[in-house]
Amino acid sequence: MTKETIKKKNFGRWSKQVGWKYLVAAIMIVYAIFPILYILSTSLTDMGGIENKTLFGQFYLGNYRDLLASKSYPYRTWLWNTFFIASLTAIISVFISACAAFAFSRLRFKGRRPGLLALILVQMFPSVLGLVAVYGILSALTDYIPAIGLGTKWGLILVYLGGSLGAGTYLMYGFFNTVPKELDEAAKIDGATHTQIYFQIILRLVSPILAVMGLLSFIGTSSDYVLASIVFNKSSQYTIAVGLGTLISDPFSKNWALFSAGAIIAATPIVILFISLQRYIVSGLTGGAVKG
Repeated sequence: MTKETIKKKNFGRWSKQVGWKYLVAAIMIVYAIFPILYILSTSLTDMGGIENKTLFGQFYLGNYRDLLASKSYPYRTWLWNTFFIASLTAIISVFISACAAFAFSRLRFKGRRPGLLALILVQMFPSVLGLVAVYGILSALTDYIPAIGLGTKWGLILVYLGGSLGAGTYLMYGFFNTVPKELDEAAKIDGATHTQIYFQIILRLVSPILAVMGLLSFIGTSSDYVLASIVFNKSSQYTIAVGLGTLISDPFSKNWALFSAGAIIAATPIVILFISLQRYIVSGLTGGAVKG
């Protein structure tokens, strides 16, 4: 048997066992990265259209300058609205979900198990089923409590909180169960109350899942279009998703270059936040699967 024959057999064996995995990985990487490169390339063109046949054929930064300085499109206001709503939603939802998860995990009370089952059942229904109800409730609240009615940031925040507490509580519940209850018992012997155990011991041990829930909540609310579009009706109230939608909503004056520039600017802080919290993501999502 010649060396060439041996090499061919070894290559064939390697291709069947390992090589196909590299091929699939390369295809998936190209599939994931190409849209990002295309949007980035479109944002650097001065044509205004999406007909970008050559990637990075131009390097025009005027779209970013025009978008940030535009008076027709208050992009900086959209950024602030998105940051305000997403940040408050993430902080409040993480706090309330953590409190509820602690109660389900550590306390024993009547209705505990039906409550957990209810959390699961509620998540089975898509949120789009509640759009009409959300609009009707906010419209009615506008007449009685205008601060949380249509066209208000707090009204949209309350809607987001209602949709995120179920999944957040159940995910945190599984992670809370991984914390040994002996720690609670030892703290009780030392005279600690449930509040002290929760804030001084448990929260420090479950910081990975808190970071993950905060990140998921921030990303979900900052990229939402449907709910924000039915709550806000003025350009100065829009979030990034709704505001950017107006750039391409007119079929006769679609400006894909400005849209792409706005998408790149909006995605940058989220990517930075994701990378900075990356070490918490795996442990936070898989920790609750060990014991639930």
